[in-house]
Amino acid sequence: MHPRCAVFDLDGTLIDSAPDLHVAANRLLTEEGQPALSLAQVRAMVGEGVSRLVERLFDAFDITLSETALERYTDRFRALYLEEPCTLTQPMPGARACLDALAGDHVLALCTNKPVVHTRAILEHLDLARCFASVVGGDSLAVRKPDPAPLRLAIDEAGGRPGMTVFIGDSRIDLATGEALGVPVVLVEGGYSHVPATAMPAQAHARDLREVPALVRSFTAS
Repeated sequence: MHPRCAVFDLDGTLIDSAPDLHVAANRLLTEEGQPALSLAQVRAMVGEGVSRLVERLFDAFDITLSETALERYTDRFRALYLEEPCTLTQPMPGARACLDALAGDHVLALCTNKPVVHTRAILEHLDLARCFASVVGGDSLAVRKPDPAPLRLAIDEAGGRPGMTVFIGDSRIDLATGEALGVPVVLVEGGYSHVPATAMPAQAHARDLREVPALVRSFTAS
């Protein structure tokens, strides 16, 4: 098995899931008697996990949720999202070409904070599941990114090794995860980060996924 490994984040890196998250968000808000939000509003709230998204949804209406209410609404959001997690979701520009280009000389893995059931449903729907030797989600372990354990698990399951691995993401959480494991990070612009990718001190930045294969190989060439 090839030791060189490329591990990808999912939302905002490989896929644009904001339209389906937008639908689930408005269904939740409607159930709770709140008006709908625009796609642009919800897109700006995505990042740092489902609980943070739900918290931001209610913050938009100056509603502060208790811990119990946040947990209840988060569970409800997940249930609504699971009903149709991939109706509007699409690969990010260059995603398929990027994965195909790296598949010949790298083993590929996925490390996301999205629950595994949602992740696998989307990958199957977009015909991307075949690309990955390992898929680690936010509920695969007791901890999530930026803890390095999920990234380490993804690498181990894929048969890679940290010293010959690159992590590709779009957010400060992805950067912190790679740093915690000592793995170089390529941050791709145009994702869901609330801080521009180029403003974060990653080892490399890509304008889109089409630039990623060459950058990954620059770290794993030896």
